[in-house]
Amino acid sequence: MDRSKASLVNRREAVRLFAATAASLALPAIGRAEEDKVFRFGLTPVFLVNDLELLDHLRGYLASRLKVPVELVTRRTYQEITALLVSGQIQSAWICGYPFVAFRSQLDLVATPSWRGRPLYQSYVIVHRDRQVDDWTGLRGDVHAFSDPDSNSGYLVTTALLAENRTTPDRFFSHHFFTYGHRNVVRAVASRLAQSGSVDGYVWEVMRETEPDLVAQTKVLRRSEWLGFPPVAAPRLLAGDPRLAAIRDALTGMKDDPEGQAVLKLLRLDGFVVTEPSLFDTIAAKMDVVRRLG
Repeated sequence: MDRSKASLVNRREAVRLFAATAASLALPAIGRAEEDKVFRFGLTPVFLVNDLELLDHLRGYLASRLKVPVELVTRRTYQEITALLVSGQIQSAWICGYPFVAFRSQLDLVATPSWRGRPLYQSYVIVHRDRQVDDWTGLRGDVHAFSDPDSNSGYLVTTALLAENRTTPDRFFSHHFFTYGHRNVVRAVASRLAQSGSVDGYVWEVMRETEPDLVAQTKVLRRSEWLGFPPVAAPRLLAGDPRLAAIRDALTGMKDDPEGQAVLKLLRLDGFVVTEPSLFDTIAAKMDVVRRLG
């Protein structure tokens, strides 16, 4: 089995094992009453976890709406947050569409961000601004930077494109590596550590406002079709927990609250909306392409 295809299976199995271990190490009964008062909200390691002002506003807003203490849980990889979510060790998390689809039977959709009027975004392939190349086929033999093996925009979209053209990252690129953060992909390409990279288009566009000198060292070579924006999800095993209805109301009501508006301003988002799981069917189709052709 090719590495790209096998990795889809292996990562799902790793998450299941991680989730089982996390559940087995859950807090003992003593002291659990206090712990159960805390709402744990997971964040994947994208650019936003580096913004302390944003995290303070987000924690404060959620705590005020849920009426309980809120802990923002971060980890280095998407896989770690997904495992904590699937096992119920955190009550909700802002994840990527890729792990949401991979674990759709174990997760419920809470809300989806709306950006520039729609709950959609794109994956970008970027190169250094001085690079002379016409399209993605000219990247053959590159050193390529991916964000995370469980990222839709930072891995799956490019891998599916290659699969549709009967190749894989291992065969197409001379070398590829994971930066574990979309901001780090931009940095890698800007510094020429990588010749090209796969990155979240929303992150690149926000960074163009917040870190213009850095982003100006790169340019977009390819934009994907529009895809479901990374959603907020909750473990299905906690279905019926009133806090999940509360977190949905908090997110969808963010645009109408001064503290919530401060969060949205920092995120450059319009708000959060309720969407159907079918919004992520295009991502599911890309996963299927990699399984069949990768």
